[in-house]
Parts: sequence; structure tokens; C-alpha cells
Amino acid sequence: MASIPPRIFSDARRHAVRARALHLQHSTQDPARFIVDDMAEDMAERLAFVRHQPEKALLLGDFARGLASQLDETNTDLIHADIVGNHAIDMQRPYPAGGYQFIGVLGLLDTVNDLPGALIHLRQALSPGGLVIAMFPGAGSLPRLRQAMYAAEPDRPAARMHPLVDTRAAAELLQRAGWKDPVVDSHDLSVRYGSLDRLVGDLREQGLGNCLASVAPPLGREARDRARRAFMDHADDDGRVTETFSILTLSGRRSLAGT
Repeated sequence: MASIPPRIFSDARRHAVRARALHLQHSTQDPARFIVDDMAEDMAERLAFVRHQPEKALLLGDFARGLASQLDETNTDLIHADIVGNHAIDMQRPYPAGGYQFIGVLGLLDTVNDLPGALIHLRQALSPGGLVIAMFPGAGSLPRLRQAMYAAEPDRPAARMHPLVDTRAAAELLQRAGWKDPVVDSHDLSVRYGSLDRLVGDLREQGLGNCLASVAPPLGREARDRARRAFMDHADDDGRVTETFSILTLSGRRSLAGT
């Protein structure tokens, strides 16, 4: 009997967080996009380095269309999808179509309950020899925010931050999923903030809000004030705090035999 993956994330909350982010991207003046922009630029450089020019590709999570615009220039037959809206894909189930020579995933994988299954579905959606590159925030991300959340509730902290995948665990997952030539690496993206509220706003605008299955009660006013003070305790002389996003990259292929 197959084991059932633990239910860490709520699919309903995950979709709501994503839908809110996509709405904010269109309704907010100058919305935060630096994470997806960083991932798209990095992914484009990796594709150019391996000289992979797919005829048929699937992009997931590229809401800023940065990577899509570059692939469009190569006459790639491109399908642009997400987990909500038109062309929505459930990443925890077999994809409705396959035969892609390239699949790029920007974010999204960090909040699926069955990550091993999602990686298998990605591989199976590729054509033989096809390439997949997936990026999402991994272990080491948001250390200042995590410290602030602990300071907000020092006696009995509620679960408010997502568990994160590290490079070692990711490598093991790719092997279990049968990816050929698996590679895992990470890089840090540092962002400067003058307030905790601005950081929270950036997370919401980029679909990185809380979608845990266990819903914690809202923070009270005193707890929010403690969190803000704890965050600003790390400010430099210019009154700004450096927060870190550690972007994890998973890449690999489907074997030429199509297994």
C-alpha cells in the first residue's frame, strides 16, 4: 500500500495565496517581482549554457513573463501555465499533456505536499532526453523573519513559517524521482528592508504567504510590535535590515529511453 504524504500545506490556502499574488501583480503599482525575475534570469542563463533550444516547452509560475519572452524569441512552441487561472496544472497529479523538451518551474514546488510525486510527474511530462529546471526558495531563506516570528510569541510560538528543502534533501528526492543527470545547487539573494511590514508585503505580492494546513491564530497587536522590534534589531547604521532568500535549483533530464 502506497504511503500517504503528510499534509503540511492546504491546497485551498495555497491556491488562495497564489490567486491573491497574481491579483496584486496586476492591481499594485510597481509590485515586488525580484524573486521570479532572479529565477527567470538564472534559468535563461542555464539554458543558454547547455545550449538547450526546445521546440516545445512548458513554463510554470513565470507570472512576470520574463523567461517566456526570451523563449518566444527562439520560436519555441510555448505553453504558459500556473496552479490557478487558465491552463491551471495540479503539480501533484500527472500532467494533462506531455512530450515537452523543456519544463521550467519558477517557485510553486516549495508548497506541495507530495514533492517526490510532483518531481515524478515533471519527469514523465518530458519527452525522452528532455530537460527540467525548477527553482524555489529553500533552506536558509528568511532568517530575520523567522527570528522575528519567534520573538513575537516567545512562550508558545505557533507554526507560521514553511519548512524548507535543503540541497542534500533535494538531491535525494531527484534520485528517488528517477531524474537523469540530477544537479542541485543554490544561491542567495539579499534584499534590504526598512520595515517588517514591507517585507511581508513583498512576500504577499510574490505568492510567498503562509499556506500551512494548520491555521495559526492571528498575531495580536503586542505580538506584532514585538516582531517589528525584533526585526529592526538587525538594522545596520542606515536603518535597514538585510534579509536573505536562498534560491534552490533542481535540474535534470528524462532518459533517452523515456523511463
